[in-house]
Amino acid sequence: MHTRKLSLIAIACSAALQFTAPQAIAADASQVVGVVTNVNSSKLFAGAKIDIQELGISVYADKEGRFRIPRIAPGTYTVEIDYLGTEPSTQTIVVGDDITNVTLLVGAANDTIEELLVRGQRSGQATAINKQRMADGITSVVSSDAIGQFPDQNAAESLQRLPGLSIERDQGEGRFVGIRGIDPNLNNVTINGLNIPSPEGGVRSVALDVIPSELISSLTVSKSVTSDMDADTIGGNIEVKSVSAFDRATDSASFTAQLSQNELRDALSPKLAGSVTHKINDKWGIAAALSYFDREFGSDNIESNGDDEIEQRHYSITRERLGGAVNIDFRPDFNNQYYLRTLYSRFSDSEFRQANVFVFDGDDSEVERESKDRFEEQSILSISAGAEHERDAWTISYQAGYSRSDEDEPDALYYVFTGADAGIDGDLEQRIPQLTVPEALNDLGNYELDQMSFERNNAKDTELSFRLDIARRVDWLSSEGEMKFGSKYRAREKNAAANISIFDGGFDGFDNATFATASPEYTLGNFGPGLNRGALRDNFNQQRSRLELAELDSRIESQGNSFSNDEDIFAAYAMTRFDWEKLRLVAGLRYESTSYSTAGSQVSLTENEDTDSVDLTIEPVNASRDYDNLFPSINVRYAFSEKLIGRAAFTQTLSRPSFEDAAAFQIIEANVRTEDGEQVIEREASVGNPELLPYEADNFDLMLEYYPGSIGVLSAGLFHKRIDNFIVEANVAGTGPWEGFEEAFQPVNGEEATLTGLELSWVKSFNNGLLFSVNSTFSDSDALTILDGERFETKLPNQSDTVGNVVVGYENDSLSLRLSMTYKSDNLEEIDDGMLRIEDDHQQIDFVAKYYINNDMQVYFNGINLGDEPMYHYFDERNRNAQFEQYGRTFEIGFIWRTQ
Repeated sequence: MHTRKLSLIAIACSAALQFTAPQAIAADASQVVGVVTNVNSSKLFAGAKIDIQELGISVYADKEGRFRIPRIAPGTYTVEIDYLGTEPSTQTIVVGDDITNVTLLVGAANDTIEELLVRGQRSGQATAINKQRMADGITSVVSSDAIGQFPDQNAAESLQRLPGLSIERDQGEGRFVGIRGIDPNLNNVTINGLNIPSPEGGVRSVALDVIPSELISSLTVSKSVTSDMDADTIGGNIEVKSVSAFDRATDSASFTAQLSQNELRDALSPKLAGSVTHKINDKWGIAAALSYFDREFGSDNIESNGDDEIEQRHYSITRERLGGAVNIDFRPDFNNQYYLRTLYSRFSDSEFRQANVFVFDGDDSEVERESKDRFEEQSILSISAGAEHERDAWTISYQAGYSRSDEDEPDALYYVFTGADAGIDGDLEQRIPQLTVPEALNDLGNYELDQMSFERNNAKDTELSFRLDIARRVDWLSSEGEMKFGSKYRAREKNAAANISIFDGGFDGFDNATFATASPEYTLGNFGPGLNRGALRDNFNQQRSRLELAELDSRIESQGNSFSNDEDIFAAYAMTRFDWEKLRLVAGLRYESTSYSTAGSQVSLTENEDTDSVDLTIEPVNASRDYDNLFPSINVRYAFSEKLIGRAAFTQTLSRPSFEDAAAFQIIEANVRTEDGEQVIEREASVGNPELLPYEADNFDLMLEYYPGSIGVLSAGLFHKRIDNFIVEANVAGTGPWEGFEEAFQPVNGEEATLTGLELSWVKSFNNGLLFSVNSTFSDSDALTILDGERFETKLPNQSDTVGNVVVGYENDSLSLRLSMTYKSDNLEEIDDGMLRIEDDHQQIDFVAKYYINNDMQVYFNGINLGDEPMYHYFDERNRNAQFEQYGRTFEIGFIWRTQ
């Protein structure tokens, strides 16, 4: 990496790529190509193992159930097909002089197990386990068969069931995915091979709740990467694959209708989804999917600053999600494939938040009643086109892609009403703080309108990419293998624009009592009078022309929160893949060159109390930096037996700073006054840091996987990560350019962090219909930051020591039941005013029941968050509230029609 000498392992990888011994496979060798399916051709079996018994060679079916044996002499051979979940079967094939196309069969025509493998929980388990078994590295998979077996609304929630994975929630719904307890910002997400930009203004992490689960063909999490994958994957790489006609053995169609109800906000929410795949002929295929969900829900919240402030919040939200995908494939023959992949998802929230803010300061205590009325829309568009060609011993693939994510908040409206202290009292030393509020403060007529603000905010993130991969099959040391090299170029632009108008006058004549409504249903105490959303909006529209604009505050907020970033990444790699009987080695070296630039504003506000003057200056700030990195990777797979597989990996990866952390913006406030004849200047600042270095990680992995032969796997793995330059927000006042500042908050690089963990998983399906799955990941981290000579030793931010899942299920040919529990231990969020802000552990229980009316139709019932688990954050000690938010239980009933 750019701050280190090239390691010995990197040198060894580079030398391995320069050997001269390999010989290309003869161009005139015969080939066998084919597909693995069942007797009635209703399912493709991805990950099936194909053994040519006379030759002692094995290949695996790919993600579409297809396989290729590149060099084989003409003749008659016995093939054994091994797919976990069925008994091995044998078949005779006859190989001709050129290309032989065969169909290999799994299972028996009337086998009940086969039927369950096509549609039930066993299908999801079997597909995922077989794909995991065939993988070069350490991976976890969620197949399309498994996605429908849980009450998951989006891609994030579908991933939380995998070993080592957890999610961060917003309003009770999963959004961001963490791998092995690591911050979601340190993952890479691709859809159909494209890197997906983030809709949100300053982050890199992709909120996967914008992708409906109905659009997904598979989700693959790579915990150890290979050199042909992007290097920005300290946590791991999440690959989302949308539906394709060639994923299915036959034409298929599905339709889902659902109603859900959240008990906290008693309203019915509809959902409709459908998909269709159609092979027009042997060469052309089209797949399309559409999903719509209109959900009404909310939450009750109470939070504090850990010292002298308590805030009650009541949320009412209408969340609408619309997603669609259209994919076209053209395959004129087995050696040439062309594709077009499109995915569009739109996610919107219409939110009304009411809040009461209580500040305790003796006779100067304050009370505020606030409202937030906003509509926010996020969208993701992904378009990619590419091809793959087989030419004798060569495989050439290429892809061009365009991705766009944006977030639009067109007309957010905020009100703040203030009231005088009338004897308020509160206790913050509880999970749910207690308040004493005099009756006078429950009358909105006793408040004054203090401030209004109107915001129009927008963020846009676009990426254009090109990729070329070339592979050549070779022989080396009596082994058949592959040499692969390629390059990728990504041009990314991220913009955040804020247009904020703050009004602090012109409120004379307002009758605040006309905005009051009955107290909202609030489960965490006495909330007092509510605010009328429609009346507040109408009042602003009618009175806007007479309101007094706080011009300086408006400009500060607008300019200070606007910035643009450009990032160009060029990558090139070379790698090898060889199999020696039981041993598979995948080794390579990747080079990435990053060019980053950012533009923003320095907003400086100086208030001079002596001259009673205010001075505002706004100046452009620009910065840029370039850096290069080399990333060696080694993945080793060793089959001790047919059932026991060992894996080991060493990789070097990075994660680039978030766009907000590295943005060129500075907000500086100064107060000038005279005390005892001397001039006193107090300065505070909030600034980005374009000089941030990327996280850099050495990753070590060991894994043992035992496949007992039925649908099941028992695995145990150790991992260790050494991370340099991790990023934390710190008060850098008194250092460098911030000498003389009272406060100056800026993201900075820490020194070094380590993460060590153990990952355990057991998945088992029993012949009596019972299914069982349990996984846990235990980790420990240490992070060191040195600021102004002072050492701070903490854990990695947003890293959980323990994450786990337990699933118990039962199914037969007409009924499918599943009870699941997910757990995530507490984690450090940030250091807030000298206190550690901790997110408490979270445990959620969900239930699914399905009844199969016939082979094509089913009804289902889902129970989500049955234990009514809240989200809770605290300061330093568990009884010191930072935030307590309750979501209630959600119940769903639905109908599915599916044919294939």
